[in-house]
Amino acid sequence: MLQAALKSGTAHRHSVFEVFTRRLPAGRRYGVLAGTGRFLEGLADFRFTTAELDYLADAQVVNDETLSYLENFRFSGNIYGYAEGEVFFPHSPVLQVEGTFAEACILETYLLSILNYDSAVASAASRMSVTANDRPCLEMGSRRAHEQAAVAAARAAVIAGFEGTSNLEAGRRYGLHTIGTSAHSFTLLHDSEEEAFRAQLASLGNKTTLLVDTYDVEKAVRLAVNLAGQELGGVRLDSGDLVVQARWVRELLDSLGNTNTKITVTSDLDEYAIASLAAAPVDSYGVGTKLVTGSGAPTSSMVYKVVARENSDGVMEPVAKASRGKGSHGGRKSAVRQLNSRGVATAELIGVGPTPLKVEGSRELLVEFVKDGQLLPGFVGAEGVRRAAERHQRSIQELPYTAHRLSAGDPVIPTEFIDQK
Repeated sequence: MLQAALKSGTAHRHSVFEVFTRRLPAGRRYGVLAGTGRFLEGLADFRFTTAELDYLADAQVVNDETLSYLENFRFSGNIYGYAEGEVFFPHSPVLQVEGTFAEACILETYLLSILNYDSAVASAASRMSVTANDRPCLEMGSRRAHEQAAVAAARAAVIAGFEGTSNLEAGRRYGLHTIGTSAHSFTLLHDSEEEAFRAQLASLGNKTTLLVDTYDVEKAVRLAVNLAGQELGGVRLDSGDLVVQARWVRELLDSLGNTNTKITVTSDLDEYAIASLAAAPVDSYGVGTKLVTGSGAPTSSMVYKVVARENSDGVMEPVAKASRGKGSHGGRKSAVRQLNSRGVATAELIGVGPTPLKVEGSRELLVEFVKDGQLLPGFVGAEGVRRAAERHQRSIQELPYTAHRLSAGDPVIPTEFIDQK
């Protein structure tokens, strides 16, 4: 597309592209936007290196004119969107890229690959953390994802309410709270479970969490208490009927005087399993596979469409595709969330046209991230994650209570388009 647009002379036409999803995954009541900060981090250094240009030339992917353009590529436009951590609904314009067609075109795959995955993880994480209520959810999914996706998933999970991650690289990059427990292999390494427990306690102290289901859970719990006493920080259960097991382990710990020893459960948890454990005496949840795969929705199905562009007379005009079942709404969008007198969201209002939508009793949703190619402060790194997590908590609190239901249903609020002249 870039090469053909350069040839036709249209590559430098001013254009506006928007990212949105036509529908939420089946049964979901809302989505959570994540990945914006990671996209902006990469955008700052988005360049084509000599090695990459040489490959494109040697493989004859593009012609010399296109290579020359790529060699000097720097994004010089503007980017707006929903704040990271914000909830979204069908057709919410979660990101807007304004620049030349060539600039916006080049960013498409990079942008969508980040937002689709990170938002899928954040949307799943939000359902899990909301279902867990005040019990911490801990991200433990690195071994079920690509090594870089694992870092992205940890970041997205914390934005959407998780309290920690086992991924140390995510902790290093984004200042996340890191956690971890021993695996069964550590117990099996030693000649006895007692030797394994003694080694862990000697190294990490009595506040550590011991894995107690390698052999016999009751024997392991009694052994752990015997070795660490009432200072034992926690035990982890990773198999069996977690509801039943957590109850009698809690009773056993209490009977031994360890009323403050915590119980962490793991083992292929998702939001439904967490809901089933609500009445069990569990203190925290470790979630892995289902989280990093979006808990049944591994992508957010976001698309990236041009909605306005400069015509041959130099005038901006709206454009839209009319494909059956995949039509889009032309024209640049603004967005607000309508709130009732109690501050509860009632509708997602999308203004179509050059005039920003202003509605009494609503909250504006679009913020500016990049101005004339320059990244504005506060959206990347540890600060960006912190702000996104805060935004998520405030957004979740605005939603009607029905948003927290796990049963299948429509988006919790409707999306309405309003023409702006």
